[in-house]
Amino acid sequence: MTNSTEEEKRIRKEQKLVADWKALMRTFVRPENDATRATLVKYMEQILFGLNEFLKRHVDITKEISLKELSLRFKDTQISEQPEKKLAEVITDLINDIAPYAVNVASPYFIGHMTSAIPFFMVHLKTIVSALNQNMVKLETSKVASVLEKQVLAKIHRLIYQESEAFYQEHVQNVDTTLGSFVEGGTTANLTALWVARNKAFAPTNGFKGIEIEGHYAAYRAYGVDRSVVLVSRLGHYSLRKASGILGIGNQNIIAIDVDKNNCIDIDCLNKTIKEIKQNSRTKILAVVGIAGTTETGNIDPLLKLGEICAENNIHFHVDAAFGGPTLMSERYKYLLNGIELADSVTMDGHKQFYMPMTCGMVYFKDPTIMDAVIYHANYVIRRGSVDIGIKSLSGSREANSMILDSSLKIMGSKGYALLIDHGIELARKFAEEIKKRELFQLITPPQLNILTYRVCPVHIQNKLFSGDSNETRLINENLDRINRTVQRIQREAGNSFVSRTVLKDMNNNEIVVLRCVLMNPLTNMKIIKEILDEQEEIYKNRFENFSDNIEKDDI
Repeated sequence: MTNSTEEEKRIRKEQKLVADWKALMRTFVRPENDATRATLVKYMEQILFGLNEFLKRHVDITKEISLKELSLRFKDTQISEQPEKKLAEVITDLINDIAPYAVNVASPYFIGHMTSAIPFFMVHLKTIVSALNQNMVKLETSKVASVLEKQVLAKIHRLIYQESEAFYQEHVQNVDTTLGSFVEGGTTANLTALWVARNKAFAPTNGFKGIEIEGHYAAYRAYGVDRSVVLVSRLGHYSLRKASGILGIGNQNIIAIDVDKNNCIDIDCLNKTIKEIKQNSRTKILAVVGIAGTTETGNIDPLLKLGEICAENNIHFHVDAAFGGPTLMSERYKYLLNGIELADSVTMDGHKQFYMPMTCGMVYFKDPTIMDAVIYHANYVIRRGSVDIGIKSLSGSREANSMILDSSLKIMGSKGYALLIDHGIELARKFAEEIKKRELFQLITPPQLNILTYRVCPVHIQNKLFSGDSNETRLINENLDRINRTVQRIQREAGNSFVSRTVLKDMNNNEIVVLRCVLMNPLTNMKIIKEILDEQEEIYKNRFENFSDNIEKDDI
């Protein structure tokens, strides 16, 4: 592994690698020698022109090795004063000692998370962006990259809001307005949206300078309230709670609204909650959050209805479309996001269904002036009166991810992305039908987008769950939970394929362990899905064949 043995250290000492100026300059500007160049070419050629085969050859889906064993190999905490290895050795170590223990998220058998394969050309684009090393905080460190970023923001804003051509010509390169911001991910995008919503709700008034300047105590006193809240379905992403903690709202004030049978926010429950809060004039609603693609089940809230409710009650409407947003490019399925155009703000992730490398998030705003509520300046970098896009961004220094997205949109086109979106949704539906055909499994959440959940639960056990009393149901579910955890773990450790697991509530509001699949990889097909299910059936047969005969027995 990467940590050196005493013998390796002795050999390196004899080679006398030293950090003098001459060696540093040689390392800084070019490969050390022909051998290093050959190693670079050997592996980079594979990565740049045969990424899928490279990953298949060098990276297992999940290597069968414990984290404890891995951690024991990485306990050297000293930085060597002198160079330890040449570049060729370091690259070889990465390929031979690190890559096999990473996770091959590009495998078509890896269907457990929202991290999936990327098109091979993304590596090329990422390499160029890294080489240019533009810093998007300021024009002096980015120039044309900042201009391009505003264009890309306008393209995705148009995808969401469909404003007029005149609107986009007015704002695409307007130095006084902002259609959105690139950030590091969905968490930061949601944080930015709530940051803006908070500042809008507690804007300057009657001698009060605004919450951003004076803080919560002064804001609540100026507005005559005791707390502020955000309303979202109980399937809302945990980043909203993080954001509320950072913003001083308090994560207990992220109010979880019940969901209906389709795992969407319950509109009646939402209306009731809003009514009750408004009767208490000492509580201010900062925002209602609609979800376009819940993390666990992929469901989409009724965005049109949520937009109407927010407009009626003068509440900031935020849509977390980190996962489902690119569905807008599908002519066949974009209707699922009807109403997103009513949102005051929208989160999207580039590293999900835009198929970009880690990490890229975006937040968009309907009002091009609303981000004025979060302007910051610094004399040395984003001075007052400057047109730097960094003045309205939570991030400071960040890379030019917009260049990658812009290039990808040109390479793939919206129709190319639509093909990927359509494939995932339609494959998920076929997957659901296959689950229904197999007596070992129970479909838990049918797919609306390209995510579905199911569990190991033989059909005759399903019948017992429907007919049994509450105590019997509890015992059955406890055993089913243990079985599903074990099946998922054994399959993961075998390293042939991967599905994830989570905990959901069933129709009786009981928490149950379920298996979760995300169909994003265009190379995944029904043959592979059947193999994954076959493997799960084989694991069950080998470990739990007596379960159906003795449902109250702890079979683990």
